[in-house]
Amino acid sequence: MILNRVTNELLERCPVCGGTDLRAKLQVQDKSVSQETFTIVQCQACGFQFTNPRPDATSIGPYYESAAYVSHNSGAQGLINQVYKVARFFTVRRKVALITKLNGGQPGRLLDYGCGTGHFLAGAQKARWWVAGLEPNDLARADAAARTHEPIGRPTDLTGIPAGSFDVITLWHVLEHVHTLNETLEQLIRVLGKGGKLLIAVPNVESLDAQHYRQDWAAYDVPRHLYHFSPASMRRLLSRHGLTVRQTLPLALDAYYVSMLSEKHRSPERAGGPLTVLRAGYSSNRYAAQHDGQYSSVLYVAEREA
Repeated sequence: MILNRVTNELLERCPVCGGTDLRAKLQVQDKSVSQETFTIVQCQACGFQFTNPRPDATSIGPYYESAAYVSHNSGAQGLINQVYKVARFFTVRRKVALITKLNGGQPGRLLDYGCGTGHFLAGAQKARWWVAGLEPNDLARADAAARTHEPIGRPTDLTGIPAGSFDVITLWHVLEHVHTLNETLEQLIRVLGKGGKLLIAVPNVESLDAQHYRQDWAAYDVPRHLYHFSPASMRRLLSRHGLTVRQTLPLALDAYYVSMLSEKHRSPERAGGPLTVLRAGYSSNRYAAQHDGQYSSVLYVAEREA
């Protein structure tokens, strides 16, 4: 199904280094919504990979219109979404404990950019954090507002927030969706307070599960995922904005979740069951432990350079 009234945009320069030698690397099908095929290109200067061409910001909305898109819909059903919700219950606690530790053991001021349905914000709120969220999806934004009893803005509201407003800013699997990549990072850094931390979680295109599943790797998630980061490309991007990565942390559960989705993307004769998923997730995490932390998803903790 090719969606109507979609305007595509073609990037002629790499968003990370500005290079112009962009070569097709992989053809990936959108298995979730449109069934269209999209091209992932790689910059020959720095190695960064991104979806190109891609629907522009005004056209991409219909590609998110799926009842199964659980980060936008708390009522999403099905086995995979139930697994996601169970994992979310435990990971919210870990995320809140992490930001509290990074903030010197005390609650502070939190902005969750792309807050989805607000579960993380609500968890931080219970731990006495002052919270704010920005979310583009109307349904998710209303859900987050009801859950936190706080107004939830749109991403465009970021430019109106006073400088230095937050101790911690989080983007949980969000940056790969943002059309205005460099402009958004500039604004996020502007509203980050002195000594504040910017936390960015994204899939890792150099993980073992990415190599194993190739075009069936669910974390490509074209065209919703515009960018496909590696640790090297993320460090290069953040350095361009005067940020230093102080820590990289594994999101080990993602290897199992992404492998489960990826098996569903495979043809019926190649798709495996639960044991295949467990083996793939375990192998990916074991590989990462032996290869410089190349986990399925990586959390980058960054702060401004002195």
